[in-house]
Amino acid sequence: MYASLTERLKNQHKTIASIIIKLNNRQLNQEVIKGKWTIHENIAHLAKYQPVFLDRIRKILTMEEPQFEAYRAEDDDGFEIYCAFTTYELLKKIAHDRELIFQLIQHTPADKLERTGIHPKFGRLNVLEWTEFFLLHEAHHLFAIFQLAHKPEVS
Repeated sequence: MYASLTERLKNQHKTIASIIIKLNNRQLNQEVIKGKWTIHENIAHLAKYQPVFLDRIRKILTMEEPQFEAYRAEDDDGFEIYCAFTTYELLKKIAHDRELIFQLIQHTPADKLERTGIHPKFGRLNVLEWTEFFLLHEAHHLFAIFQLAHKPEVS
């Protein structure tokens, strides 16, 4: 695993707390942009996707080139369940699951990291490419959270 991937996998999720530290529950749950997710819903999505990602990596490590459908929170009944948790509970879930993901990737032998799974849009990706994709997806939502937290209506 290369240094920037290791660092982001270990710490990138911690950015959420620093972005939202000064916000109250009303601000976290406020629909800032009509029809778009709130800050809390973005965090719930990140929390809910981590077990999905962990499951996908485990399948890649144990199955021969598994194929996955695109993940859509709207199609996942569990997303609503995650939205019902408090933001604090979601942050705890994210931290816990991230440690599981980090340990799995960190302790997977180099030859196993070359195993692949098939993404519907990006095709055949090895474990490190899936991890990079996971982190870039997370970064996209971190940026969305940052933007929502700094809209004049939220302040």
